[in-house]
Amino acid sequence: MTAAVRAARLDDAVGCATVHHTSWVETYSRLLPAAHWETDTLERRVTTWQGWLGGDATAMVAEHHGQIVGIAFAAAGRHLGGHPPVRDHELWLLYVLAAHHGTGTGQALLDAVVPPGTPAQLWVVERNPRARRFYESNGFVADGARFVDERLGLAEARHVR
Repeated sequence: MTAAVRAARLDDAVGCATVHHTSWVETYSRLLPAAHWETDTLERRVTTWQGWLGGDATAMVAEHHGQIVGIAFAAAGRHLGGHPPVRDHELWLLYVLAAHHGTGTGQALLDAVVPPGTPAQLWVVERNPRARRFYESNGFVADGARFVDERLGLAEARHVR
């Protein structure tokens, strides 16, 4: 049941934003205050994705029966939380709708934007054990860098491969 992975196009902005927003609701609702969702809207994410897809980032989508069910985005390593990048390549985000967890869709997306064995870094919310296990199973290890996103109140840990 693995979805088909392809490069994202500008006209995928709504589908990408829908997966991004829905995945955040599925993953972080228990970690974020209800007031967060007053400003973290689907419309805001559509605008963000239009900008990203109009740029030079490597974005991929996973489709199942014509519907986007997963997204992944990689670009240059970022300076984040006072930590300079330690890898040139960074996985900025990877989300798969909960109904498609365990299907291999996340693995296919990761491999598409950060091929196996490619040195890379990523930041993952510390209180997201499922994601941490997934990245660790793909050779990423926490390197001790950590920051708290003050806007969200969530701690993130850097993982490197």
